[in-house]
Amino acid sequence: MTIVSRLIGATLLIGALLATGCTTRDLEAEAAGKTKVGIIYDIGGKDDRSFNAAAYVGALRALKENMPMVYRDVEPGDPTSIEPAQRAFAQYGYNLIIGVGFAQGEILAHVAKDYPNLHFVLIDSVAESPNVASLIFKEHEGSFLVGMIAASVNKTGKLGFVGGMDIPLIHKFATGYEEGAKYVNPNIVVLKNYVGITDAAWNNPGKGRELANSQYEQGADIIFQAAGNSGLGVFDAAESYKKFAIGVDSNQNWVKPGFILTSMMKRIDNAVYSVIKDETEGKFKGGVHVYGLENQGVDYALDEYNKALIPQEVIEKVEQAKKDIIAGKIKVTDAMAK
Repeated sequence: MTIVSRLIGATLLIGALLATGCTTRDLEAEAAGKTKVGIIYDIGGKDDRSFNAAAYVGALRALKENMPMVYRDVEPGDPTSIEPAQRAFAQYGYNLIIGVGFAQGEILAHVAKDYPNLHFVLIDSVAESPNVASLIFKEHEGSFLVGMIAASVNKTGKLGFVGGMDIPLIHKFATGYEEGAKYVNPNIVVLKNYVGITDAAWNNPGKGRELANSQYEQGADIIFQAAGNSGLGVFDAAESYKKFAIGVDSNQNWVKPGFILTSMMKRIDNAVYSVIKDETEGKFKGGVHVYGLENQGVDYALDEYNKALIPQEVIEKVEQAKKDIIAGKIKVTDAMAK
């Protein structure tokens, strides 16, 4: 299928989404005086209970607060549909177009240059264009904290990590996690595996479970997953082996209560909400926006599902480490830093 035919298909699809039974005149009336926001989700879709779901929560929060906006989204399903979806939103004159995931980076950079009067948002990558806000997170810092928690309750001397796609971004999670674990126990061993090297790695729960099974069999009693939909397979393995797993991006403690030790929250929801709010108020700012521990861009989850699993003295040590990271007393390696 050519890019032209994909673009036509995506335009028709988005046209149908925009219409939802309305006429063009109805749509114009709906959007009158409102900011039009379009989101293109990453592979796995907005119901992945993780990365995409966090972005969706941010958009829903903006809607619930009755911001003057019209919202539509697209779940491409495969990488070839990303550019047509972005361009279709642009052709329909959407004021703010949000690309969720690093895989959209190069594409969004090109599309944004073709539509300099529109505003774009790129999550997890950087596009050098004045009309693009690039949202970057310090995943290594949040991962350090969950690594500390894991090592503090570990019984076997071994931990596990299951990543989705084997790329530098996911290495940030793995490296921070291992450094946090070794901060507590320098002799601890961290087993690491990745689901794959293509976009399909984010949407393969069976492979995620297979890798987790292997790590539990090798002696790991806690596995941190940073694998999108594939991570749900890690949770299934944790329940089966009666071991712990650690969630990622969203607070996933509720997914398998009693088997999710904590979650490394990447507050994409806050970032998406904030950038939509800025757009509706005429305060959009392009450039790089960084979210870390200092501005609650990353953190660990503690709630009714896991508070009984983590001793108070561990929480106190983790909270002190958080302060020390913010103050620069603890340096966590950023695996993507040049």
